[in-house]
Amino acid sequence: MLNVRYLFPLVATVFLSCATVKSLPDPGIETGVSRSLANYRKANISDVHYRMELDIPAEKEQKIDAVSEISFLLKSTKYPLQLDFKEDKSRIKKLSVNGVPVEIQLTKEHLLVDQSYLKSGKNLVNLEFWAGNAALNRNSDYLYTLFVPDRARTVFPCFDQPDMKAVYSLTLTVPKDWKAIANAALKDSSVTNTRKTYRYQTSDTISTYLFAFAAGKFKKMTAPLDRLSGNFLYRETDTAKLNHSLNEIFKIHDNSLKFMENWTKIPYPFQKFDFVAIPDFQFGGMEHVGAIQYKESSLFLDGGATKDQLNSRSNLIAHETAHIWFGDLVTMNWFTDVWMKEVFANFMADKSTEAITGKADFDLKFLVDHFPAAYGVDRSTGANPIRQDLDNLKDAGTLYGNIIYHKAPIMMRQLERLMGKDKFQQGVREYLKKFANGNASWPDLITILDKYADADLQKWNKVWVNDSGRPVIDYQLEKKDGKITSFNIQQKAEYKSGTDKRTGTETSGGTGNEKIWPQLFEVSLYYPDGVKELTVNLNAKAVAVKEAIGMDAPLFIQFNSSGQGYGVWPVDTAMFSKLYEIEQPLNRATAYISLYENMLNGRFIQPSALLELLMAGISQEKEELNLKLMTGYISTIFWEFMTPEQRVTIHSRLEKVLWNAMLNQPLANQKKLYFKAYQDVFQSKFAADQLSLIWKNQKAPQGLILSEDDYTALTFALALRMEDNSNLLQSQLDRISNVDRRKRYEYIRPAVSSDLADRNAFFKRLDLKVNREKEANVGVALYYLHHPLRQTTSIAYLPKSLEMLAEIQTTGDIFFPQSWLQATFSYYQTVEAAQVVTDFLKAHPDYNPKLKAKILQATDNLYRASALRNNSAK
Repeated sequence: MLNVRYLFPLVATVFLSCATVKSLPDPGIETGVSRSLANYRKANISDVHYRMELDIPAEKEQKIDAVSEISFLLKSTKYPLQLDFKEDKSRIKKLSVNGVPVEIQLTKEHLLVDQSYLKSGKNLVNLEFWAGNAALNRNSDYLYTLFVPDRARTVFPCFDQPDMKAVYSLTLTVPKDWKAIANAALKDSSVTNTRKTYRYQTSDTISTYLFAFAAGKFKKMTAPLDRLSGNFLYRETDTAKLNHSLNEIFKIHDNSLKFMENWTKIPYPFQKFDFVAIPDFQFGGMEHVGAIQYKESSLFLDGGATKDQLNSRSNLIAHETAHIWFGDLVTMNWFTDVWMKEVFANFMADKSTEAITGKADFDLKFLVDHFPAAYGVDRSTGANPIRQDLDNLKDAGTLYGNIIYHKAPIMMRQLERLMGKDKFQQGVREYLKKFANGNASWPDLITILDKYADADLQKWNKVWVNDSGRPVIDYQLEKKDGKITSFNIQQKAEYKSGTDKRTGTETSGGTGNEKIWPQLFEVSLYYPDGVKELTVNLNAKAVAVKEAIGMDAPLFIQFNSSGQGYGVWPVDTAMFSKLYEIEQPLNRATAYISLYENMLNGRFIQPSALLELLMAGISQEKEELNLKLMTGYISTIFWEFMTPEQRVTIHSRLEKVLWNAMLNQPLANQKKLYFKAYQDVFQSKFAADQLSLIWKNQKAPQGLILSEDDYTALTFALALRMEDNSNLLQSQLDRISNVDRRKRYEYIRPAVSSDLADRNAFFKRLDLKVNREKEANVGVALYYLHHPLRQTTSIAYLPKSLEMLAEIQTTGDIFFPQSWLQATFSYYQTVEAAQVVTDFLKAHPDYNPKLKAKILQATDNLYRASALRNNSAK
């Protein structure tokens, strides 16, 4: 018998939920998944269960037969049901709803079901169809799904939005010698003649973008993970990489799982934990529940791997593991907040590293990993805020980029510092428990955190999360009789609102220059006998560092010495001669970054002077992560900010500096960094002959370890500098035995060819989507196609590359527009190349604003370099 005291709340809940549905406007029918459609479906549909059977043939050209039953509860039948299916109508063979055959009506990527076939309560939709191929990544002997952010609808009809979580009962029939994994645990399997059928348990409750499976000719390893048993599928054949990597991959996963369980106080929340390594995977990894996918080359490393590569692998695994709690267990309502799952995945990955390596290594790694990448976008006139608006999921891929992956962790660390680590952790734990197995938004989280914080987080949130850009910091230090009498620090926005004179486009710098970034940072005062570090709370447009008054005047000052502050920090020119005497690697790293950022802004140091400064100290730097940073800056300055004439005058000396530093370096990892930098910048015949001999004999300098991939990169570097490189390119292909690596090499080869006809034909082939399927390979090929040594001919490809961008965004995966633009424009520096971009933007005044921002981000260095060249020519 129903307790009367519960009756009125129940009636009220039913009434309100029905009223909510009826009050929603007609969602209409439009291409993609609109916010209005998503809101309507979320209010109206629940308890979704997909039962699906896929019969996958061995030949990738053949169609995949599919059967699906979708069950769900429906509150209102006021408007037609819309199932998302971005495919041709001809792929649907049969459709029935609640046992009644229904005429197939596919409009604007939606399979429509008239209200007359629907009922309040439970409904069943049954489908027979051929699965779409767009997100199945079919190869000759394997395939894998990749549905983020809205690509499940390209394969099967579904409610493709993140807050329509569902369960899946999947059956796969594949060739007999194929292995397979999916989100759920295997229920049973059977073999018939040449076919094998895998039947899986009903999955955990997940969003459509997390539904996944992979199948093909893989090897399998099973090992314990925390309290679980994990299965790992892979195709790698290199014995050295397998021996150095397999056990380590499981160990890193195990450590990451334990860390996350301990930090969140929530045990692993899903039924199983498997993962698969995929050749030439589009991303570093993807956090599918129970079936994580990784790029194979990111996991399998040999004995010659650098510290940066090892750190990247650990970070990648920790990142995808953290997603189990942040993204899988608690998922964003809408892709406006996709950054939340990415910031926590990165932030937690960094924290797990700190637990293993200690604070000093963590601080340095955090700085080097995040700040240069975040600045690379935020310094541009196309900078986007962390949290961005989104009207339709078809544009969700444009939200991804270095702001959400790198600025957001910096922001989160500032937030943790503002709140205190314990209070921050308490708030996040409350958030995870409250929204477990459901969906949440950033306002949901910030409301919870606000309860634990003393500061006004809503005000703090506006500039850090909802606005773009970074502050430019200035200061005045006054001294008298060897003592500091005043020390004042100011901040202002890097850009004012208005028109960017370089591109003719609007910039968003906030209201004038009044924007304030509240943050804590350190400033260090260096003396002959030590260093004094002061913490500054930059919570206003201008602050006085009162603690410094009366202190002795220092030899020099270093701003942001702890590497936690965000902005363009001033550099004291008195530091230049003492730079390599700075004791702590973290302090040197933040100095390198500040010098480079100021160089780009035309403050304190010019490109040629910074290159000389880096060359003077490259052999003195002992920290591997700092060497990676320095060699990267040397390459960028050399190729992007030195004219061809300047390169001629400096390359021999630069080559000598790098080669000698390599020979004198006792550690293999550091040797490789010097070697890679030398290989990147060499111009002389002497260097070419030296590297050719190494390639020919496959014998590296003593103490240097080069893998097959390293020799392939060396091949391409030599090929770029040869008048006829056909024999060299063929010889290297003959050395490669792994099937997947041969295919990758064969794809890239024509982009490196010395024959212009080959390069033109390669670029022409990119017109067709089928020739862009391996997006990671496309990016590498475009890098060589547009290398500075080839730009006299490759500049002709720039207009077409920009014209193709909208299609790239529509047909490619989430990072492809960004990687397409970066690989194309990164090394251009001429006024002519900049004019191509300016002309395109002026000719398309109504261009997709998010894609326009991507263009401005990717071409920021081009505009800066072309302005320098233009000014020097006057």
